Amino acid sequence: MVVFPPCKINLGLNILRKRADGYHDIETCFYPIPWTDMLEIIPSSDFSFSSSGNLIEGKPEDNLCLRAYGLLKEDFDLPPVSMHLHKIIPTGAGLGGGSSDAAHTLRILNQIFNLQLSATQLSAYASRLGSDCPFFVYDQPMMGRGRGELLSPVNLSLTGKFLILVKPEVHVSTAAAYAGVSAQVPAISLDQIIAQPLPAWKDLLQNDFEKSVFQTHPELAVVKTTLYALGARYASMSGSGSTVFGIFDQPVEFGNRAHFTCWSATL
Repeated sequence: MVVFPPCKINLGLNILRKRADGYHDIETCFYPIPWTDMLEIIPSSDFSFSSSGNLIEGKPEDNLCLRAYGLLKEDFDLPPVSMHLHKIIPTGAGLGGGSSDAAHTLRILNQIFNLQLSATQLSAYASRLGSDCPFFVYDQPMMGRGRGELLSPVNLSLTGKFLILVKPEVHVSTAAAYAGVSAQVPAISLDQIIAQPLPAWKDLLQNDFEKSVFQTHPELAVVKTTLYALGARYASMSGSGSTVFGIFDQPVEFGNRAHFTCWSATL
Protein backbone atom coordinates (compact mmCIF):
# COMPACT_ATOMS: atom_id res chain seq x y z
CA MET A 1 0.00 0.00 0.00
CA VAL A 2 1.23 3.47 -0.90
CA VAL A 3 0.06 6.61 0.92
CA PHE A 4 1.05 10.27 0.79
CA PRO A 5 1.49 11.66 4.32
CA PRO A 6 0.81 15.42 4.33
CA CYS A 7 2.35 18.10 6.51
CA LYS A 8 0.66 20.80 8.59
CA ILE A 9 0.87 24.44 9.48
CA ASN A 10 0.09 25.95 12.87
CA LEU A 11 -2.50 28.71 12.84
CA GLY A 12 -1.56 30.42 16.08
CA LEU A 13 0.55 28.80 18.77
CA ASN A 14 0.20 29.88 22.39
CA ILE A 15 2.57 28.57 25.05
CA LEU A 16 0.32 28.62 28.12
CA ARG A 17 2.37 27.20 30.98
CA LYS A 18 5.19 24.83 31.89
CA ARG A 19 4.08 21.52 33.34
CA ALA A 20 5.47 19.44 36.18
CA ASP A 21 6.58 16.78 33.66
CA GLY A 22 8.84 19.29 31.87
CA TYR A 23 6.54 19.74 28.87
CA HIS A 24 4.47 22.83 28.10
CA ASP A 25 0.74 23.18 27.74
CA ILE A 26 0.02 24.73 24.37
CA GLU A 27 -2.94 25.89 22.33
CA THR A 28 -2.77 25.74 18.54
CA CYS A 29 -4.79 25.04 15.43
CA PHE A 30 -3.32 22.32 13.23
CA TYR A 31 -4.23 22.66 9.55
CA PRO A 32 -3.35 19.89 7.04
CA ILE A 33 -1.44 20.93 3.93
CA PRO A 34 -1.09 18.76 0.78
CA TRP A 35 2.72 18.88 0.61
CA THR A 36 3.42 15.18 1.05
CA ASP A 37 5.97 12.46 1.50
CA MET A 38 5.44 9.04 -0.09
CA LEU A 39 5.27 5.93 2.09
CA GLU A 40 4.95 2.34 0.90
CA ILE A 41 4.41 -0.63 3.23
CA ILE A 42 3.86 -4.17 1.97
CA PRO A 43 3.93 -7.56 3.73
CA SER A 44 7.27 -9.32 3.25
CA SER A 45 9.15 -12.44 4.28
CA ASP A 46 11.81 -10.25 5.94
CA PHE A 47 11.56 -6.86 7.60
CA SER A 48 13.26 -3.97 5.79
CA PHE A 49 13.22 -0.20 5.81
CA SER A 50 14.68 2.07 3.14
CA SER A 51 14.43 5.73 2.27
CA SER A 52 15.12 8.13 -0.57
CA GLY A 53 14.73 11.81 -1.29
CA ASN A 54 15.74 14.24 1.43
CA LEU A 55 18.30 12.99 3.92
CA ILE A 56 16.77 11.67 7.16
CA GLU A 57 19.09 12.50 10.02
CA GLY A 58 19.56 10.41 13.15
CA LYS A 59 20.01 6.72 13.86
CA PRO A 60 17.91 4.38 11.68
CA GLU A 61 16.44 2.68 14.77
CA ASP A 62 15.12 6.05 15.96
CA ASN A 63 13.11 6.62 12.77
CA LEU A 64 9.50 7.29 13.70
CA CYS A 65 8.14 4.86 11.09
CA LEU A 66 10.17 2.03 12.61
CA ARG A 67 9.10 3.03 16.10
CA ALA A 68 5.45 3.06 14.99
CA TYR A 69 5.80 -0.48 13.67
CA GLY A 70 7.48 -1.50 16.93
CA LEU A 71 4.67 -0.06 19.05
CA LEU A 72 2.01 -2.08 17.26
CA LYS A 73 4.17 -5.21 17.23
CA GLU A 74 4.28 -5.08 21.03
CA ASP A 75 0.50 -5.63 21.12
CA PHE A 76 -0.19 -7.51 17.87
CA ASP A 77 1.42 -10.43 16.07
CA LEU A 78 2.54 -8.35 13.12
CA PRO A 79 4.35 -10.16 10.30
CA PRO A 80 7.44 -8.59 8.69
CA VAL A 81 6.95 -5.75 6.22
CA SER A 82 8.98 -3.96 3.61
CA MET A 83 8.80 -0.22 4.21
CA HIS A 84 10.06 2.54 1.92
CA LEU A 85 9.83 6.26 2.67
CA HIS A 86 10.48 8.87 -0.01
CA LYS A 87 11.13 12.07 1.92
CA ILE A 88 9.98 15.33 0.30
CA ILE A 89 8.77 17.47 3.22
CA PRO A 90 11.77 19.28 4.73
CA THR A 91 12.87 18.04 8.14
CA GLY A 92 13.22 20.37 11.11
CA ALA A 93 10.81 22.77 9.44
CA GLY A 94 7.93 23.02 11.91
CA LEU A 95 5.72 21.15 9.43
CA GLY A 96 5.39 17.81 11.25
CA GLY A 97 6.53 15.69 8.31
CA GLY A 98 8.12 12.99 10.47
CA SER A 99 5.10 12.88 12.74
CA SER A 100 2.85 12.47 9.71
CA ASP A 101 4.97 9.59 8.42
CA ALA A 102 4.69 7.87 11.80
CA ALA A 103 0.93 8.34 12.08
CA HIS A 104 0.41 7.05 8.55
CA THR A 105 2.55 4.03 9.33
CA LEU A 106 0.09 3.23 12.11
CA ARG A 107 -2.84 3.81 9.77
CA ILE A 108 -1.45 1.57 7.02
CA LEU A 109 -0.59 -1.27 9.40
CA ASN A 110 -4.06 -1.03 10.94
CA GLN A 111 -5.61 -1.33 7.50
CA ILE A 112 -3.50 -4.00 5.79
CA PHE A 113 -3.49 -6.29 8.84
CA ASN A 114 -7.11 -5.57 9.81
CA LEU A 115 -6.23 -4.65 13.39
CA GLN A 116 -9.62 -2.88 13.74
CA LEU A 117 -8.18 -0.03 15.78
CA SER A 118 -10.39 3.04 16.04
CA ALA A 119 -9.09 6.54 15.37
CA THR A 120 -9.07 7.12 19.14
CA GLN A 121 -6.94 4.02 19.68
CA LEU A 122 -4.56 4.97 16.86
CA SER A 123 -4.30 8.44 18.36
CA ALA A 124 -3.26 6.94 21.70
CA TYR A 125 -0.44 5.01 20.00
CA ALA A 126 0.55 8.10 18.04
CA SER A 127 0.82 10.22 21.19
CA ARG A 128 3.60 7.91 22.39
CA LEU A 129 5.63 8.87 19.33
CA GLY A 130 5.30 12.66 19.42
CA SER A 131 3.07 15.48 20.57
CA ASP A 132 1.73 16.32 17.09
CA CYS A 133 1.54 12.72 15.82
CA PRO A 134 -2.11 12.21 16.88
CA PHE A 135 -3.24 15.06 14.62
CA PHE A 136 -2.16 13.10 11.55
CA VAL A 137 -4.50 10.23 12.42
CA TYR A 138 -7.28 12.55 11.26
CA ASP A 139 -7.79 14.28 7.92
CA GLN A 140 -9.20 17.59 9.10
CA PRO A 141 -8.23 20.79 10.94
CA MET A 142 -7.99 20.32 14.70
CA MET A 143 -7.49 22.42 17.79
CA GLY A 144 -4.57 20.99 19.76
CA ARG A 145 -4.16 21.39 23.50
CA GLY A 146 -2.13 19.77 26.25
CA ARG A 147 1.20 18.94 24.58
CA GLY A 148 -0.71 19.12 21.30
CA GLU A 149 -2.15 15.62 21.60
CA LEU A 150 -5.56 16.66 23.00
CA LEU A 151 -7.55 17.27 19.85
CA SER A 152 -10.95 18.67 18.99
CA PRO A 153 -12.42 19.43 15.54
CA VAL A 154 -12.60 23.05 14.43
CA ASN A 155 -14.93 24.51 11.80
CA LEU A 156 -12.36 26.08 9.52
CA SER A 157 -11.69 25.93 5.80
CA LEU A 158 -9.03 27.67 3.72
CA THR A 159 -10.32 26.07 0.52
CA GLY A 160 -9.63 28.32 -2.47
CA LYS A 161 -6.89 30.29 -0.71
CA PHE A 162 -3.37 30.32 -2.12
CA LEU A 163 -0.62 29.20 0.25
CA ILE A 164 3.12 29.78 0.09
CA LEU A 165 5.55 27.97 2.40
CA VAL A 166 9.11 29.28 2.62
CA LYS A 167 11.89 27.46 4.46
CA PRO A 168 15.28 29.18 4.62
CA GLU A 169 18.33 26.98 5.08
CA VAL A 170 18.47 27.48 8.82
CA HIS A 171 17.84 25.05 11.67
CA VAL A 172 15.80 26.11 14.69
CA SER A 173 16.32 24.12 17.87
CA THR A 174 12.95 23.30 19.41
CA ALA A 175 14.52 23.22 22.88
CA ALA A 176 16.08 26.65 22.33
CA ALA A 177 12.78 27.98 20.98
CA TYR A 178 10.95 26.87 24.13
CA ALA A 179 13.72 28.30 26.31
CA GLY A 180 13.14 31.73 24.78
CA VAL A 181 9.39 31.82 25.43
CA SER A 182 7.65 33.37 28.43
CA ALA A 183 4.57 31.20 28.96
CA GLN A 184 1.28 33.04 29.49
CA VAL A 185 -2.43 32.59 28.90
CA PRO A 186 -3.59 35.08 26.23
CA ALA A 187 -6.43 37.49 26.82
CA ILE A 188 -8.35 36.12 23.81
CA SER A 189 -8.63 32.38 23.27
CA LEU A 190 -7.46 30.86 20.02
CA ASP A 191 -10.97 29.56 19.31
CA GLN A 192 -12.30 33.11 19.34
CA ILE A 193 -9.58 34.38 17.03
CA ILE A 194 -9.90 31.54 14.51
CA ALA A 195 -13.62 32.28 14.28
CA GLN A 196 -12.83 35.83 13.09
CA PRO A 197 -12.59 36.67 9.36
CA LEU A 198 -9.14 36.01 7.87
CA PRO A 199 -8.12 39.73 7.64
CA ALA A 200 -8.47 40.02 11.44
CA TRP A 201 -5.87 37.31 12.06
CA LYS A 202 -2.91 39.58 11.29
CA ASP A 203 -3.38 41.60 14.47
CA LEU A 204 -4.73 38.82 16.71
CA LEU A 205 -3.28 35.44 15.78
CA GLN A 206 0.20 34.98 17.21
CA ASN A 207 2.89 32.30 17.30
CA ASP A 208 4.61 32.73 20.67
CA PHE A 209 7.86 31.28 19.28
CA GLU A 210 8.32 34.10 16.78
CA LYS A 211 9.65 36.74 19.17
CA SER A 212 12.69 34.79 20.33
CA VAL A 213 13.25 32.78 17.12
CA PHE A 214 13.20 35.91 14.94
CA GLN A 215 15.85 37.47 17.20
CA THR A 216 18.12 34.47 16.64
CA HIS A 217 17.22 34.05 12.96
CA PRO A 218 16.27 37.48 11.58
CA GLU A 219 16.02 36.08 8.05
CA LEU A 220 12.75 34.43 9.11
CA ALA A 221 11.32 37.82 10.06
CA VAL A 222 12.37 39.10 6.63
CA VAL A 223 10.46 36.27 4.95
CA LYS A 224 7.33 37.11 6.95
CA THR A 225 7.61 40.79 6.03
CA THR A 226 8.12 39.86 2.36
CA LEU A 227 5.01 37.68 2.34
CA TYR A 228 2.93 40.55 3.70
CA ALA A 229 4.46 42.89 1.12
CA LEU A 230 3.30 40.45 -1.57
CA GLY A 231 -0.26 40.72 -0.29
CA ALA A 232 -0.64 37.92 2.24
CA ARG A 233 -3.82 38.17 4.28
CA TYR A 234 -2.01 36.32 7.06
CA ALA A 235 1.60 35.20 7.52
CA SER A 236 3.28 33.33 10.35
CA MET A 237 5.99 30.90 11.31
CA SER A 238 4.78 27.31 11.61
CA GLY A 239 5.53 25.54 14.88
CA SER A 240 8.97 26.42 16.22
CA GLY A 241 10.23 27.06 12.67
CA SER A 242 11.95 27.38 10.41
CA THR A 243 9.13 27.47 7.82
CA VAL A 244 7.16 30.69 7.36
CA PHE A 245 3.88 30.66 5.42
CA GLY A 246 1.58 33.19 3.83
CA ILE A 247 -2.11 32.86 2.99
CA PHE A 248 -3.26 34.79 -0.09
CA ASP A 249 -6.55 35.40 -1.90
CA GLN A 250 -4.93 34.64 -5.25
CA PRO A 251 -1.70 33.12 -6.63
CA VAL A 252 1.47 35.19 -6.33
CA GLU A 253 5.14 34.50 -7.00
CA PHE A 254 7.62 34.51 -4.13
CA GLY A 255 10.37 34.43 -6.74
CA ASN A 256 13.48 32.35 -7.22
CA ARG A 257 15.65 33.00 -4.19
CA ALA A 258 18.84 31.21 -3.27
CA HIS A 259 18.98 29.26 -0.01
CA PHE A 260 15.20 28.89 0.25
CA THR A 261 12.92 25.90 -0.19
CA CYS A 262 9.51 27.05 -1.42
CA TRP A 263 6.20 25.28 -1.97
CA SER A 264 2.94 26.84 -3.11
CA ALA A 265 -0.52 25.66 -4.06
CA THR A 266 -4.17 26.61 -4.10
CA LEU A 267 -5.83 24.80 -1.21
